[in-house]
Amino acid sequence: MSSSNPLRDTRDRRLPRIAGPSGLVIFGVTGDLSRKKLMPAIYDLANRGLLPPGFSLVGFARRDWENEDFAQVVHDAVKQYARTPFREEVWQQLAEGFRFVPGVFDDDDAFVKLRATIEELDKARGTGGNFAFYLSVPPKFFPTVVQQLKKHGLSQGEGDSWRRAVIEKPFGHDLKSAQELNQVVHEVFRPSDVFRIDHYLGKETVQNILALRFANTMFEPIWNRSYVDHVQITMAEDIGIGGRAGYYDGIGAARDVIQNHLLQLLALTAMEEPASFDASSLVTEKLKALRAVKLPRELGKHTVRAQYARGWQGGEEVHGYLEEEGIDPHSKTDTYAAIKLEIDNRRWAGVPFYLRTGKRLGRRVTEIAVVFQRAPHSPFDATDTQELGQNALVIRVQPDEGVTIRFGSKVPGTSMEIRDVTMDFQYGESFTESSPEAYERLLLDVLLGEANLFPRHEEVEQSWRILDPIEDYWDKHGKPEQYTSGTWGPKAADEMLARDGRSWRRP
Repeated sequence: MSSSNPLRDTRDRRLPRIAGPSGLVIFGVTGDLSRKKLMPAIYDLANRGLLPPGFSLVGFARRDWENEDFAQVVHDAVKQYARTPFREEVWQQLAEGFRFVPGVFDDDDAFVKLRATIEELDKARGTGGNFAFYLSVPPKFFPTVVQQLKKHGLSQGEGDSWRRAVIEKPFGHDLKSAQELNQVVHEVFRPSDVFRIDHYLGKETVQNILALRFANTMFEPIWNRSYVDHVQITMAEDIGIGGRAGYYDGIGAARDVIQNHLLQLLALTAMEEPASFDASSLVTEKLKALRAVKLPRELGKHTVRAQYARGWQGGEEVHGYLEEEGIDPHSKTDTYAAIKLEIDNRRWAGVPFYLRTGKRLGRRVTEIAVVFQRAPHSPFDATDTQELGQNALVIRVQPDEGVTIRFGSKVPGTSMEIRDVTMDFQYGESFTESSPEAYERLLLDVLLGEANLFPRHEEVEQSWRILDPIEDYWDKHGKPEQYTSGTWGPKAADEMLARDGRSWRRP
């Protein structure tokens, strides 16, 4: 039976694709991620009419709940965090498909019950045997959960039905653990049925990097070493570790952010044009870029790690990292990391990419700045151009999503004075639709089987190959610097760029 609609014109872009019959099982459904992101995203998708009428949600956790208790938890999460307005009729239809299975991950009885629940939903809601399993659990439980799914016949659908696994980061803590993790998961699910979530790739602005580069003629010709001086990729947070001491200590900023988010942003910024926008073409080009990444010879000079110290932020005095509850006062975990990388290929030879991330910095912002070379010859007097910096194209991923172009312009008046000005494009002002949350896009893609925005295991492993030598070096040499909370990081990071005759952008 064909599922295409004969009344629909393929040229009509207004109608988005709607997921077919399916359901989602969330392991670790009581966690923050589930409450603040996944449940609201599911409701928002239903509210936008993108989920099938019989869509079902099964929660699995160690709680003594009934289905009604679970529905109440989802209800409260949706009321608090959903992006779209609450509509009773949407809620009623969605809630009929909610089920809860209590149990721990190594409990066979719970998985027998889970299987029975899925079979019951197939009959009652018409899910067609299509289920995605979302592992919103610490990575140490991944092997147990996937092996239990296999053991109880849940990892393979019958006939044409599909089963998919969705994995949250971290994907290992170094190359070896990532490879072991991939092996465990791939023994149970085919690589094409494993979706690793990097929520950054679900953001409209990140997808816009590709549109900006490849849909316009004005950027691509200068997107190379002949015109670009350097690239800065920043992800700054203005918060500390909060209650995440158990997770964060021993992991640190570089493993938590650079290995996945920032190296993915680097790959999208640096990659060659893909043959098409399907998943395998994108992965091919991103992998080429990641494989061409070259570490600096002297890691001591071109990498910096630091920890936030006591300071003032948002009008209140805040603790330093080593004073946070649950943190060992001798911890060497980095809360700030900056590294210089180069890409050893024809397009980027000699152009440094500076990546930095940190907690308790000046403000919350994620951006990619492509900074261009200065004009080779300036007919203007030096005094006329004191206020002139370098041209830059800045892609802001969050919070105020958009693109800014910085260039020199004459100041009105009788003298020839030139100063930097900026031209802004903001999503909120240019489009009437509000951007969907990253998790809405990614969850829908999982149900549709669209893998474009999910890093493949080769990319994950390649990213660890880049970061591991830096982590090893840090492990053996000294300890992190300190920087005052609310500032833009340690002095050593400014010195790292100053040695190259450059400075960090103030986002």
